[in-house]
Amino acid sequence: MRLARVPQVVRRIAAFDVMGMRSVGLWVLRRRHGVPPGATEVTYSRAQSTTMVIMLAMMAVETVAVDLLLQAMDVVGWLRVLVLVLDVYGVLIGLAVVAACVTRPHVVTAGELRVRYGAFLDVRIPRELISSVRVVRSYNESGLISVADDRLTVAVSSQVNVVVQLSEPITIVRPMGRTAEVGVVRFFADAPAVVQSALLPSKARDLLG
Repeated sequence: MRLARVPQVVRRIAAFDVMGMRSVGLWVLRRRHGVPPGATEVTYSRAQSTTMVIMLAMMAVETVAVDLLLQAMDVVGWLRVLVLVLDVYGVLIGLAVVAACVTRPHVVTAGELRVRYGAFLDVRIPRELISSVRVVRSYNESGLISVADDRLTVAVSSQVNVVVQLSEPITIVRPMGRTAEVGVVRFFADAPAVVQSALLPSKARDLLG
């Protein structure tokens, strides 16, 4: 079967799985993806990591409990194995999501701001297109990744705290492959002031410092 015949959504999901599993390896090795020497790494996973790890622990306990229950009910072996494989796969995918968010942080380099959410979103913004950077506080965002009008929102635990205004729109690729034109990017960072400081022109930094 030619790859072109596979629906785009299926290809995207498969790519997420592959990147997620690679992220687990990076997490174990304490490495980061796409953070070159001299770049500013900006994490965003602290607000959600504890909750997600607790959920993973509960899923693992549930997997064991379900298997014991199926054994007690004398369910046929092949069905027990199938259920076990699906449950373990679910735990691995959850682990991959956590690992991807940890190992794929936002990045500020001399040439761009890179806004990411795990393996699902990667937006690269040339610095020359950034007209302003504001630190805000918003705690009631719906969804993780959304586009409304010309605004991209990348929320973590229903929060955003950085707003980047662009001088002209850029084209982004949404998680399932659709594109959109955006002129404002709103996202969450564990340390929003670090993003603002890293993106300030050198003269402004001199005045502040």
